[in-house]
Amino acid sequence: MMGKYNGPKDRLSRREGIDLFGKGVKLTRLNIPPGVHGPKGVTKSQSQYGKQLREKQKVKRLYGLFEKQFSRYIEKALKHKGNTGEALLSLLERRLDNVVYRLGFAKTRPMARQLVSHGHILVNGKKVNISSYMVKVNDVVSLSPKSVAIPHVKKLLEIEGYMVPNWLERKEFVGKIVEVPERSDIVEPIFEQDVVEFYSR
Repeated sequence: MMGKYNGPKDRLSRREGIDLFGKGVKLTRLNIPPGVHGPKGVTKSQSQYGKQLREKQKVKRLYGLFEKQFSRYIEKALKHKGNTGEALLSLLERRLDNVVYRLGFAKTRPMARQLVSHGHILVNGKKVNISSYMVKVNDVVSLSPKSVAIPHVKKLLEIEGYMVPNWLERKEFVGKIVEVPERSDIVEPIFEQDVVEFYSR
């Protein structure tokens, strides 16, 4: 299960300086932190700890996780050989809800999570309703026949030339994991080293 946030989404995105929920043009005043209004709102210079904390919160919210869930991914990443930050991002990217989002079956990660939890996603032909399910190379992720008829899903599938990341392949409503995601595949402005250093204190 992923962390569910029901408050004002613009506010969270403005706090982290990034569109966390895929709202795009609907998002307003992204470059203005919440609570800051005009010249009176002077932001304080940020400490190294503050910078690391904000980055941790940003990544956690981007992927829609609770603190306890996010900490578990950190623990797993620390056990990997090589770069811990890149291992962390690879784990987060391979969550089933994120894969559904990256394949373009859902407009946002929260929408992708909903498709998974409602049983609309198949992995290797079997229904999987666990958002945190970790996909592997050669796994096939597809929409169920019933879900293809959902209006907003159908509309997304009709978009021509949708580009998926290099580690994925997609044909209509079927996707495949062709390799482990690399750091260069992630387009969001993430500074994963700050996150690792936050938990290494």
